[in-house]
Amino acid sequence: MCGIVGVVSHSPVNQLIYDALLLLQHRGQDAAGIATSQGSTFSMHKANGLVRDVFRTRNMRSLPGTMGIGQCRYPTAGSSSEEEAQPFYVNAPFGIVLAHNGNLTNWEQLKIEMFRNDRRHINTTSDSEVLLNVLAHEIQQATTGYSLDPSTVFQAVASVHRRVRGSYAVVAQIAGYGMLAFRDPHGIRPLCIGINETPDGKEYLLASESVALEGLGFRFLRDVAPGEAIFIDLDRNLYSQQCAETPELAPCAFEFVYLARPDSVIDGASVYHARLKMGEYLAEKIRREIPAGDIDVVMPIPDSSRPSAIELALKLNLDYREGFIKNRYIGRTFLMPGQAIRRKSVRQKLNAIGSEFKGKSVLLVDDSIVRGTTSLEIVQMARDSGAKRVIFASAAPPVKYPNVYGIDMPTRGELIAHGRTVEEVCREITADRLVYQDLDALKRSISDANPALKDFEASCFDGKYITGDISRDYLDHIENVRGNPAPMNEDMVRSPLALKKLASVE
Repeated sequence: MCGIVGVVSHSPVNQLIYDALLLLQHRGQDAAGIATSQGSTFSMHKANGLVRDVFRTRNMRSLPGTMGIGQCRYPTAGSSSEEEAQPFYVNAPFGIVLAHNGNLTNWEQLKIEMFRNDRRHINTTSDSEVLLNVLAHEIQQATTGYSLDPSTVFQAVASVHRRVRGSYAVVAQIAGYGMLAFRDPHGIRPLCIGINETPDGKEYLLASESVALEGLGFRFLRDVAPGEAIFIDLDRNLYSQQCAETPELAPCAFEFVYLARPDSVIDGASVYHARLKMGEYLAEKIRREIPAGDIDVVMPIPDSSRPSAIELALKLNLDYREGFIKNRYIGRTFLMPGQAIRRKSVRQKLNAIGSEFKGKSVLLVDDSIVRGTTSLEIVQMARDSGAKRVIFASAAPPVKYPNVYGIDMPTRGELIAHGRTVEEVCREITADRLVYQDLDALKRSISDANPALKDFEASCFDGKYITGDISRDYLDHIENVRGNPAPMNEDMVRSPLALKKLASVE
């Protein structure tokens, strides 16, 4: 999961990109990077850390130009090495820098293809570097001379769609030509574009979420369609084309549950409105399962569950209280690597107000339960503060399956709901009762925010992988890599499973 941004302006873009990354910081806390262009020359700075820590005044001064891209990263593929911070750069053809949000499911096979057939060397274990080199190769194949035009760029993106599997929202710069953005044929990860009318002409901003556009004074233009590519040349002319053969919009449901900011609108659906509806539908289920007198007060687990908890309390006619106070200087525990770090950070991040718990039967509402680490600690904090009964509710369904499209939940053994019943999960987190949202209700919550949305990528809830290339063997492999990070070798590629995948790519 990452936040990406691309800016085409009439004035220096370094500050604009920096400010946009601050607005997208919730999407990645591990690393940040900016690449700008002046003529045909790129300038770039990237490092591990939060945006505010990576960029100092001297770094900003070294990023001249009126066009640029940026990324804040949370790694779900590759490693946390500073070398894998984005953007990535390749010098041929033309010179390209690229930032990517998502996860390629066939990147290891593509890496071998790059070496064998395309004669390109991949220097890291990042799928984003693979994606950059696939794009560069396809641009080189599509180019007949030494110049580049939008139709050639779109031809290359169409070839990328045919070769690449997984989720990807991309912003890239091509030296001396302009900016390119495109989205995978299912639109799993979000990408939108905004416009700013100035006396000097139009300026454009592409970003993972609409909040980055609004915060910088750009007018929201539209979402980038699944499979679509947008090219903005050096004269600020915008070209767009559908480059996928069978595009079908199926955005990631977990964006609406947790990842996105509530003030964003993704694919025409307000995240805030969707979370309110999650609370409404969850209230209906709680009314059916728990007697009205068994709950004294409703409390959210700050912050992303707050809209759902407020609406739930309203629908059940129960008191709503803020029982936990959040330390704003501790990052999102979901994005922290390692169970021990997450467990320690929960106590540092949240502090209970004892008077709100003492002698009460409390209903705690969280956006989701993934690993269960946070839930267990929070239930214990409520009991330590004097709660006589702790009921836990999740605004999302049980997370039972790995997500392979850019969210860090890839190992089945890490998921508390995998292979367990609701009652067993309830015992694991030591709650008195546990209520999960139904998957149909979750999807309905998002569709209520935009009725045009019919399909969703919800594999972490239902195990149905929309790209059609994920098998049990594949999941076994990525779990083995997670525990023992050795890359896929040629023998593995010759296996029946891998050969079948390669055939589907070709």
